[in-house]
Amino acid sequence: MIKKIAWDAFKNTGDINAFLELKQIENIENNIKEIQEITNLNLENHDNK
Repeated sequence: MIKKIAWDAFKNTGDINAFLELKQIENIENNIKEIQEITNLNLENHDNK
């Protein structure tokens, strides 16, 4: 979704900075999801001990 918003922002404004900023947000969101998955696995492993 953010990728589409970023692309549309770039197409409409020609401002590459808007595109890059939105891509950074997309990367941050993906990193948060990965951290949440790792945290959940760690919690599951801890509960199984």
